[in-house]
Amino acid sequence: MKLIQAIIKPFKLDEVKDALNEIGIEGITVSEVKGFGRQKGHTELYRGAEYVVDFIPKVKIEIAVADELVAKVVGAVEQTAKTGRIGDGKIFVMALDEAIRIRTGEKGDEAI
Repeated sequence: MKLIQAIIKPFKLDEVKDALNEIGIEGITVSEVKGFGRQKGHTELYRGAEYVVDFIPKVKIEIAVADELVAKVVGAVEQTAKTGRIGDGKIFVMALDEAIRIRTGEKGDEAI
C-alpha cells in the first residue's frame, strides 16, 4: 500500500477529484494548506500599502491506495493539476505500513 500526497492549486481540486473518481478512487482526504516553493510568494496591495504574502494557499490531497493503483493515481493527478506555470505543486508517494478500518476492523487493502 502507498499513501499519495498531492499539493495542488485550489482551483484544480474539482478536476482532480473527478479524474480520481473516473479511475475508481472511492475516498480522498482534502486539506487547505499554505506554503511556498520556488514561487516564493508575492506582494499584494491593500488600502495603498504593499504587503508581502509569503505563504500561498494550496490544497493537499491524501489518497491511500493499493500498490497496483499508484501509477494510475499519480498520472491522473499530474495530468489534471498541471497548468504549466510555476506553483502547480508536488506529488509525494510514501510507503503505507498498515491501514485499519475502525468500524469493521478490516486491515490492509480491504481497509482502503
